[in-house]
Amino acid sequence: MPDLKPALFLDRDGVLNEDRGYVSRWEDFHWIPGARETVAAFNRAGWLVIVVTNQSGVGRGYYTEDAVHELHARMQADLGTAGARIDAFYHAPQHPEAQAQAYRHPDPPLRKPNPGMILQALRDWPIDRGASMLIGDKPSDLEAALRAGVRGVLFEGGDLRAFLHDARLLPSGGAD
Repeated sequence: MPDLKPALFLDRDGVLNEDRGYVSRWEDFHWIPGARETVAAFNRAGWLVIVVTNQSGVGRGYYTEDAVHELHARMQADLGTAGARIDAFYHAPQHPEAQAQAYRHPDPPLRKPNPGMILQALRDWPIDRGASMLIGDKPSDLEAALRAGVRGVLFEGGDLRAFLHDARLLPSGGAD
């Protein structure tokens, strides 16, 4: 069994990028200040960095899952220029009011506040649950973390790296 690593779970919209409502194109994507530096710091410290993002815009018919994957690929490429990487992206396209039947579910298990995406990552990766944390910008993010047994941290905007530094949540070994 591989050695377990702590994981930094990150919500996407509002934590990594500005939440401008259903962001699905690179042209509309704008990093939150300090987000790339945060990912790089956790990478250097040996943490897994995993994005868990509700993407009801897919279920609502605003954009496709291919658009989500394309945006995540662009994020990954841009992070590479900053010496950073996301180890995995998980997204939940389901919604109770989805237009497409394939995405309609009364209580989607992957969609936060349900813990499905986090639980899937815990199955897929050698994660030390007790040492891990999720950073989100909504109560539903924190609820998902709680239900998955992971520490939840509420980010209310500003510079993500400065916020984590001030809260003493940057990992040792991840300093610049």
